Amino acid sequence: MLFRISCSLFFLFLYYTLHAQDRIPVFTSGQEGHATYRIPAILQVPNGDLLAFAEGRVKGSADFGDINLVFKRSSDRGKSWSSLETLVDYDSLQAGNPAPVVDLLDPAHPQGVVYLFYNTGNNHEYEVRLNQGIREIWVIKSYDLGATWTSPENITTQVHRPNHPAANPAYTHPADWRHYANTPGHAIQIAEGRYKGRLFVAANHSVGNPQEHFREYRAHGFYSDDHGKSYRLSESLTFPGSNESTAAPLSQDRLLMSVRNQEGTVRQRILTYSSDGGATWEEEYFEAQLPDPVCQGSLLALGKEKGKMVLAHSNAADPQERNHLTVKLSWDEGRTWNRSIPIDATSDPKKSSWTAYSDLVLLDRDTLGILYERDNYREIVFYTFPWQ
Repeated sequence: MLFRISCSLFFLFLYYTLHAQDRIPVFTSGQEGHATYRIPAILQVPNGDLLAFAEGRVKGSADFGDINLVFKRSSDRGKSWSSLETLVDYDSLQAGNPAPVVDLLDPAHPQGVVYLFYNTGNNHEYEVRLNQGIREIWVIKSYDLGATWTSPENITTQVHRPNHPAANPAYTHPADWRHYANTPGHAIQIAEGRYKGRLFVAANHSVGNPQEHFREYRAHGFYSDDHGKSYRLSESLTFPGSNESTAAPLSQDRLLMSVRNQEGTVRQRILTYSSDGGATWEEEYFEAQLPDPVCQGSLLALGKEKGKMVLAHSNAADPQERNHLTVKLSWDEGRTWNRSIPIDATSDPKKSSWTAYSDLVLLDRDTLGILYERDNYREIVFYTFPWQ
């Protein structure tokens, strides 16, 4: 048995070593003005270019501090990338959780409009949970596929329910939401059916005072049915500790969301289904086929086969460590995950966060791309692979 395990580890090591050159560095710690890069998101725009977004953490790796929202472009399917551009610099405070999406169905802009939703924060997460700080939600848009961007629009009062009048007199909602975060990763647009054109952003928030094991957290979403003129909140999940989430459209006006379980007692993804395009949720359960170490994941619709949406799901599929980044595929809209594609892993016990956050993009009918954190957050790399 020991020999068999050793051989398996050897061949796994050999596989990842041989394919290491296929992983293209996009954001590298210590380069281009930032100590660390985290929280990747990726999008393909209508001309085929890829836009990669991340948090550029100026002074260190902490989740709060001087954090800029940055991006790069690739015009050759991810083989090479432009120099870094800073989209949002919130002075010495935090701008992050990029959630991009392209509106392809706005009749006023048939060339497509790129939306980038993001969060700002003025204190550490725990202090915000104590209502000693505020997290806000913003959006910028590009009408030329990312060449230029609009001024930021604050949509906090539409999609958040804070009770923090010291930050803004309008923030007096009795629901008392506190910490708040977009997906992170790509947002989505529903392309057909009753909710055709809807922009949907998965998100999460905390409610009231901090509870043990983050039980005050709830996942939710927000959406626009008028091409960004206004936004509405979805229903929140009932699962205590439901946290970072990612969504994909399904057939028959339905939507699926995959959710991080911040409580951590069950090391599996939470799946939740909606029959009204993400406005309400009718089913929530732990999915044993999607083990998770309490981390972010990415969910992507790949197109329909036999009337059902084929789905790809990426996450660190190790219930204990942020390791073994894996893409799993479903041909029955998330009920079973029939195929696994290993992406990256390490057997080094000193590198317990080898692969963490990721985001998926469909490059063409047969090819997926994944932008992900690698080597204990030392770099964010891009990797392409066939999925068919």
